[in-house]
Amino acid sequence: MSAQEIPEKYLIGYARILADVAATGRRLSRDEIESRRALGEQSAEAGHGLRALVGAHLAATRAAWPGTPGSADSVLAAMQQAVDAFAEGYERAQRLAVRQEEAARREFIDDLLYGRSDLGRLAERAERFGLRLSHAHAVAVAQGAGAYDEGDPVPRQVERALIARFGDRSILLTTKDGRMLCIAPGDQDDVLTHFAKQAHAATDGGRVAIGRPQSGPGGVVHSYEEALGVLELADRLDLGEPVLRAADLLVYPVLTRDRQAMADLVLGTLGPLTAARGGGEPLLDTLTAYFDSGCVAAEAARRLSLSVRALTYRLARIHQLTGADPADPAHRYMLQTAVIGARLLDWPAKDL
Repeated sequence: MSAQEIPEKYLIGYARILADVAATGRRLSRDEIESRRALGEQSAEAGHGLRALVGAHLAATRAAWPGTPGSADSVLAAMQQAVDAFAEGYERAQRLAVRQEEAARREFIDDLLYGRSDLGRLAERAERFGLRLSHAHAVAVAQGAGAYDEGDPVPRQVERALIARFGDRSILLTTKDGRMLCIAPGDQDDVLTHFAKQAHAATDGGRVAIGRPQSGPGGVVHSYEEALGVLELADRLDLGEPVLRAADLLVYPVLTRDRQAMADLVLGTLGPLTAARGGGEPLLDTLTAYFDSGCVAAEAARRLSLSVRALTYRLARIHQLTGADPADPAHRYMLQTAVIGARLLDWPAKDL
């Protein structure tokens, strides 16, 4: 919009002020300055550009330019006061609009991730932020050493990287509880993969979990909860991969679905290890390293900073105490499942 197209109501009283200032040489009164601020706020709320508005003031100043010698300085000073007050009101309205937008966005995200709002109303609000909740969505959650807010440099860096590559693809980036989140359509796995890569780098080696695509208005919260569960699982099992997908770890929720059965397996299989000198944890760590290394004794010994002979002795001691031989395929599955259960249930640190 050009200066000529700015409605006259935003310049109301301006020519009169200039004429009076030219005649008297006075400065603007407090009421006159406040009226300019109010007009600035109104113009911002109406969506007019500040550049065009300033141009309209300059054009009005030229049209009202006095012919009296010596009055030019007073008029220029008045114009400066008026435009400054107008711009202040304009910027104040813009800041308020930004805060209101941020508050609305945060409220929407909270409702979306906790499922606290009516799903039909939530779907309507989602379109304002580029999401169509009738479609499937997946959520990636990035966790770093520190906590992040939306305005922090790290989330901004990740956001710029995604926008540079994908533009506007109905992607929503935000933060929640100190973590970074990326919500994307379920058929755009490349977006989540790129987010994971950028977030891992930006957080200096942080971990990223990606939930499975889920359909419907409640799909986002289900995928989000799945990703959070993967992060918790990764902490308990000390998984080293920087990017973890819920789809690749479905066996673990299955194992823990019947907690009592898993606790019985852990105690029945590994309970005798607690009778060893020094307790059961060193032998449990031995089994963990042995299975994580693909049952390769040399690699397991390296991970534990032991000699192969010392590792072999520990495996023999485990066989002696439990009656199950880690090197025997017939016993291996039961032992490995029990070891996973022990890590998930934080045994023997916690009683089962």
